[in-house]
Amino acid sequence: MASPVSAYPPEDDPMQGAAEEEEEGEGDVVEPGEPDDSSEEEEEDADEERRIREGFIVDEDEDDEDDEEERKRRKRRKKHHRRRREEEEDLEEDDLDLLEENTGGTFKKSRLKRLVRRGASESPPTASSSKRRAVVESSDEDLDDDPLPKVQDIQQIWDDQRDEFDDDADGDIDDFIEYDDEEEGGMPMDERAREERRKERRRQQQEFRRKSRGAHPELAGIDANAWAEIHDVFGDGHEYDWALVADEEAEYEQETQKDMTLQNVFEPSEIREHLLTEDDNLIRARDTPERMQLTTSSLSEAASISLHQTIIAENLNKDGARWVTLRLSPEKQKEFFSANGAYQHLQGELVMAVTFALRAMFVEEYEVPFIWTHRRDYISHFDVNDTRSPRLELLSLPELWRIYALGQKYRSLVERRNALSASYRRLGVTDTYYTDEIFPAIDSVELVADTSEWLLMKYKDKKENVVAFRFHDDDEAEVEKKHKMPSRISAYELAKKSIVSRLADGFGIASHEVVLNFVNETRLHYVDNQNLDPFIYAEQFADPDPAKALAPEELLRRARMIIATELGKDPLLRDHMRQLFKKNAVVSVSPTERGRAKIDEQHVYYPFKYLYNKPIENMLGSSQFLYILKAEQELLVTVSIYLPPDIKANFERRLIDAFSSDLLRESTKAWNEERSRVVQEVMEQHLIPAAVKWTREFLREEEEDYVANRCGDQLRKRIDVSPYYNPQNSPMKLGDTPSVLAVSWGKGDPQKDAICVVLMDDGGRMREWIKIDNLVDTETRDEFVDIIRRRKPDVIIVGGFTTATAKLCQRVKEIVSGRSSYDSNSTFGDSFDIPVIYVPDELARIYHHSPRSKLEFSSLPPNARYCVGLARYAQSPLNEYAAVGSDITALSFDDDDQHLVPKDKLLVALEQALVDIVNKVGVDINRTVTDRYYQYLLPFVCGFGPRKARELVSKIDGLGGSLVNRNQFIKSGILTTKIFLNAAGFLRITQEQDDMKVKHRIDDEQAPDPLDDTRIHPEDYELARKMATDALELDEEDIHDEHPSHVVGLIMQDRENDKKLSELNLDEFAVSLFNANQELKRHTLNVIRDELLKPFSEQRSPFPPIDGWNVLTMLSGETQKTLRIGLIVSVLVFRTRPDSVHVRLDSGLEGIIKQEYLVDDTPGAEKPVKGKTIQGVIIDVRLDHENDIYEVELSSRWSDVVENDTEFRRKQPDVYWNRAQHEKDLDILARKQRAEVTKTRRIIKHPNFHNFNTSQAEQYLDGQQRGDVVIRPSSKGIDHLAVTWKVDDKLYQHIDITEKGYDPTGQSVDTQFVVDASHTYIDLDELIVRHVNAMSRRVEDLMAHDRFKPGSEDELHLFLKNQLLANPAKSMYGFTLNRKRPGHFNLCFLANKDSTVQTWPVRVTPEAYYLFEAPAVGVPELCDAFKVRHLHESQNLGNGGGKTPYGAGQRTPARPGYATPSVRPSRTPNPYGGTTPGPNYGAPPSQPPYAGYQTPRGYPAQSMGNMNPARAAMMNASVGSVGNNRFR
Repeated sequence: MASPVSAYPPEDDPMQGAAEEEEEGEGDVVEPGEPDDSSEEEEEDADEERRIREGFIVDEDEDDEDDEEERKRRKRRKKHHRRRREEEEDLEEDDLDLLEENTGGTFKKSRLKRLVRRGASESPPTASSSKRRAVVESSDEDLDDDPLPKVQDIQQIWDDQRDEFDDDADGDIDDFIEYDDEEEGGMPMDERAREERRKERRRQQQEFRRKSRGAHPELAGIDANAWAEIHDVFGDGHEYDWALVADEEAEYEQETQKDMTLQNVFEPSEIREHLLTEDDNLIRARDTPERMQLTTSSLSEAASISLHQTIIAENLNKDGARWVTLRLSPEKQKEFFSANGAYQHLQGELVMAVTFALRAMFVEEYEVPFIWTHRRDYISHFDVNDTRSPRLELLSLPELWRIYALGQKYRSLVERRNALSASYRRLGVTDTYYTDEIFPAIDSVELVADTSEWLLMKYKDKKENVVAFRFHDDDEAEVEKKHKMPSRISAYELAKKSIVSRLADGFGIASHEVVLNFVNETRLHYVDNQNLDPFIYAEQFADPDPAKALAPEELLRRARMIIATELGKDPLLRDHMRQLFKKNAVVSVSPTERGRAKIDEQHVYYPFKYLYNKPIENMLGSSQFLYILKAEQELLVTVSIYLPPDIKANFERRLIDAFSSDLLRESTKAWNEERSRVVQEVMEQHLIPAAVKWTREFLREEEEDYVANRCGDQLRKRIDVSPYYNPQNSPMKLGDTPSVLAVSWGKGDPQKDAICVVLMDDGGRMREWIKIDNLVDTETRDEFVDIIRRRKPDVIIVGGFTTATAKLCQRVKEIVSGRSSYDSNSTFGDSFDIPVIYVPDELARIYHHSPRSKLEFSSLPPNARYCVGLARYAQSPLNEYAAVGSDITALSFDDDDQHLVPKDKLLVALEQALVDIVNKVGVDINRTVTDRYYQYLLPFVCGFGPRKARELVSKIDGLGGSLVNRNQFIKSGILTTKIFLNAAGFLRITQEQDDMKVKHRIDDEQAPDPLDDTRIHPEDYELARKMATDALELDEEDIHDEHPSHVVGLIMQDRENDKKLSELNLDEFAVSLFNANQELKRHTLNVIRDELLKPFSEQRSPFPPIDGWNVLTMLSGETQKTLRIGLIVSVLVFRTRPDSVHVRLDSGLEGIIKQEYLVDDTPGAEKPVKGKTIQGVIIDVRLDHENDIYEVELSSRWSDVVENDTEFRRKQPDVYWNRAQHEKDLDILARKQRAEVTKTRRIIKHPNFHNFNTSQAEQYLDGQQRGDVVIRPSSKGIDHLAVTWKVDDKLYQHIDITEKGYDPTGQSVDTQFVVDASHTYIDLDELIVRHVNAMSRRVEDLMAHDRFKPGSEDELHLFLKNQLLANPAKSMYGFTLNRKRPGHFNLCFLANKDSTVQTWPVRVTPEAYYLFEAPAVGVPELCDAFKVRHLHESQNLGNGGGKTPYGAGQRTPARPGYATPSVRPSRTPNPYGGTTPGPNYGAPPSQPPYAGYQTPRGYPAQSMGNMNPARAAMMNASVGSVGNNRFR
């Protein structure tokens, strides 16, 4: 059988490489029915042939380039021959079938592959049909004189009788022949099957040879001599091969060129650069605006085609408009949706306007400028019933762009929501919580992601076991091969699949039921309480095998982990936490060790170095958080984002209430305690980390958008200006393009730089340029005057790179005015009334070295191309900015913050500004075909982009290069429908005045239309014609046979058109249109009237003059920041005079130091000399823009310079500044500096003295008993000592001791050791016994009290809450160690179930405990003092709910803002001086505790037996007046 034809074209055939190998190493395909073509095997010389017979393969000599080229050519030709032969054979299939049908014989071909083997390079050919003569093809090598093989008889060619019964003879043939169907069906064959297949093939071959010999009896009897005679008469068929070679190669090249594509010729990068990829072709072909088809800006080099689906109008009407409106802007929320908003009554119309805008953008596919220009009536309020009411624009142009961005986000949300629904359906489950609660609440991509993660967690087994069902006769589904992913099994999955999941069910309520209770703030679902204690209940799930059994605590921990994971992954709970962070989160920043040293007061990061509790709402309108992230990336600061304690505690309490049970059984209380631990784990390990991560991204995106939009606004201000306009030039009108003469001296070096002068005419074409050496010599000056006289420019522009340009500008002004600025009597001859100005040159600086300038003006030097850029800017700033392309991000629009925004996001904002202004101005479509520079505006027209703009110009050029009217866009197939509707009103076809006077037939398709030279959209042409007819008071019969727009030309040429059009009542016209067709056209009618009066009138602001500071920055690079008064700069003295010294700054800016500011009035003060660099203080900046004087005044007096400019360069800290931490770090830094200076080793003869630092002392005491002491040197100085004693495990107090009367020699006898004003000791032993040991005993006493609870303060809070649940009518309190102030305690109490835990500090001294400033000699007295104080404060609050007045529900700060040293302070604090510290020891404040429920351990009632009688009487009186004592 014939082998199947390849599915690939020849050049793309994946087997092509193998075929080439066959050509060189394996041989060619041999067909039965035609002889082996020996010409396709390369002829070798005798030596090579011998080596091949011996089993070696020798390659061609690669050093011979000619032979290599010849071999490649032969290879191409052979491949071409083979391809053509295969095609011929395929074409002969039908013929062979016909022969079989008529003769009954077999003519089917079998493809055999002949593999070259060792010793078999000259194998005999196979059998051939007698009707097909063997044709031997040849190459040049075949024409050599190699002898032919000797054949005795032609019959011997087919005579294989010698092999007929010889199996060994066919052995080599078996290996020599390879069949295509060797492995039929793609199944591998073993050796036995392969051997059977070989024997069968040998039998078939022998049978075929027998038939072949019987079919050619006429060949019998031809011996070798007869064969030689045949060759002599007819030749061997190679005589004319030389003539066939050229034709074959030409035919091969033609076939190759037919299949040639861009990918075969150009590099992929070049194809992308010229926008010729498949995606680019698709974008060009689709009838959708180009910018709407891209994922990012069309200016971006990484722009790719968008794969988003079109939003259905039903989705927009259903909830899309509401979703977008609520996120539009805070101002809109305040004005339209607040109760006292100014436009609250127009709330419905705002939603309708947003709905219309979304439908226009994402369904009808109109771009923003089209909606703003031609659909503004639908986004404005106009009362058709009260035309006198003012018309209000509901949406502004920036808000339309905001709606477009939000619409894109909503589209992504819809797509992801649909994908989520599809994934849920594939699971094949029914989850009412998902369908009824989660899915309806999805309004953000974060919720979609959370829901996907939740579904994966809950139904992972379902997803893995989903099987695609199909019928037995269905086609086999194609399985996409994927890389095998590593299997990851989380601890949650392991626990969920184990028996622990049943233990988790014992908590009595499902996780989603807890969330529903929380969200609805009510008990929708109740807890199914267990009768057993949690530990007893957990023991039931332990493994019977003691070796494998887990402790009940571990089982409960895993059960808590299951529930915590399910709660933490719940989408609704996560979304609630995100909203809390969005409204209430605060940000704090603390410097790292590296940041403390690097971020000084002049650093850009200094304002937020110690940022403290700044609400994120206050950060949205700035770029501060972007700088914070950058500083964090540089490892200079650490950022903390968290909720205020009261907000977090409220969330925690609500979640606990939704999870806990109200029963008062002991087992229920124990279970509630476990549930509170679950809540703590949920918040700390799931909700808060996820919310913090989201908040960081939210802040980053919001601030990037803010900075990008600010840059876009700055660009909009620069391009929303008309070309330069000189009001004194009467022929010019606002909007006309001036002719410009640009002059530049480059860097201003007289020895190197020449002055370039370039003239650009009013058409934007360069007409002339000259290069002169200077403007001082008469000859060069006359040359400059001559070009001015001949060309008569409208304006002269001066530019350059240094301050020497100011002198050039002075000289040009002198020549133009004809007078010298130094001598008013001297003249230069003719004077010209031409303004000489500066223009911003940032675009010219980019242009003069760009490839674009070299392509346009290759013959000009760079300085002349710089002049071209200056002239073009004056002629059209918009065109020059549009021509920059993606390099526009290299321009500075926000000096401080622009670099913080990603390039693609910045390009989007800048492109929006260009699109707005280009469509505001309009584009002359015919000019774009002839003017390549003007063509840069076309991609920014609505509907277009770089690709569609190029295609449009190409099509118009192919139609003759110009259009007569806008109808040709559609009738000539230039634009598709949507692109035409978007762009038609902005593409201008200019009309000559004479064309308006000519009457055209009504059916004349080539007639110019005056409306095509206006901003009026073609869909409103009928309204324009109606207005013109009414203004001229004509009837339809008057214009019946004329072109429809002829009447428009008449009104445009009418001298009283303004008056006639103003007399029209457009309000009534708009009302009639609305009543007839429900069309809103009030704003459109105003546009039509304005365009009939002044078509495409200039709507931009006049060209703004540049101010002195901008000129100074352009010429020197100095800004108002670098030249602030008071700054000290280095200057070089270059000229001295008796009354002054002239200096030059590094930027080239010149300055002056007057006599009184040179030196101080002190003896020996020397005046600066020429060539010396000195320091000077800036005292004034002189800017005389009219006279081109830019200089600074300085003072070099020593008294001025010695006072540095740190205060002037210092950055101001943020309002939210952690001053306490700042002062503490400054103190640490100063102490380190002192320690370096006074670093000496002290020796004190005392057993407790060691030369330790803080960490060494703590490490030494770690293995000692509580109360042990170490005396060590202090970093405060040599007259200080530090005493460190162990309070508890990992808790040490450091006491600073002042050694009064210290003598370095050690001879002093009256030394005193002072702790504070009330604690002084004569020696170290007394200090240890009476101070440290006394405090240690008091600490031991309080720790031994039953109200003391070991552990953290949060654990005490949890204990108090559980106690209160057990005794709701009581108040609870307890003591714990203050881990932030070692040696002190915290007294925590809970007044009632509705209050939060309060904390009061307890200070320990050798003689007493101190609650605030109240001393208590013992622990009972301390408890009494607390109760009395709380009762008094409760009375003062009245019915305040039992909360203390300190902090209004938060922890009571006794000293607000008190900075707390760390557990291991590097400086020894004095814990006894000053006021009692408050509870919030440090920043940021500690997070609120995690409340919980615990089985109460009853405390015995506290007796008053040891209490002071007076105090006891006071307490009894208080109890009698207030009620029962709540504290137990």
